[in-house]
Amino acid sequence: MLEQFSQHLDLYCERTGVGLWAEPFNAVSNLAFFAAGLWGVYEARRRNAGTFAEVLGWWVVAIGIGSTLFHTFATEATKWGDIVPIAGFTLVYSLFNLRRFAGMAWPRALVIFFGFYVAVGFVTYMVPDWLRVASNGTTGYLPPFLALIFFGCVVIASGSRAGWYNIAAATIFLGAVTFRVMDPLVCDALPIGTHFMWHVLDGLMLGVLLAATTRYGKPRTEQAGHPARRMADGVLPGQ
Repeated sequence: MLEQFSQHLDLYCERTGVGLWAEPFNAVSNLAFFAAGLWGVYEARRRNAGTFAEVLGWWVVAIGIGSTLFHTFATEATKWGDIVPIAGFTLVYSLFNLRRFAGMAWPRALVIFFGFYVAVGFVTYMVPDWLRVASNGTTGYLPPFLALIFFGCVVIASGSRAGWYNIAAATIFLGAVTFRVMDPLVCDALPIGTHFMWHVLDGLMLGVLLAATTRYGKPRTEQAGHPARRMADGVLPGQ
């Protein structure tokens, strides 16, 4: 078991050996996550956006740590240290959309949350192997991409501008995916590959999402202007 987790991986164009510094561009580009996360923490505190908005900022920092470890040590163990924070952020941010941005009660939010991920999980499972290979494994990121669009539309329909940040993030994510898919295709012409741009654009994307949490993610009791809050106060939308 220990041997399996310590097995070295060579998944990206830039890596040509097992050395600690064999992916310098891929490793250093993770600074984009640190910058986005720390900015998110700063903005959450400055805008008094609440504890959970600040936690999401630190979560992005954790994504940067996990990715940095993976692109330096490049083992089976550090691969999971890279995957788990990303998956966790995706799930938590989805619920954040429903609870904080859309102002839904827990029962309805959970029904929509589980319904969406069961459906998108099935769609991802049905993706043919040839497409997984051709996309350099990027089809595994189909759930977070679809989540940005779906939950963004739900939030927009609820009357919150935060949903547009999800749509903007999805657009940036498409650019990031393009560079991830290109990485193994450009090795001969560009030995450093393009995976580092996947990190840079993903950092930008997460920064956009954190901007939404700091501006629109306060607890609902503090969001006097939120449609759900205004109706609870007996004020009709538009008044």
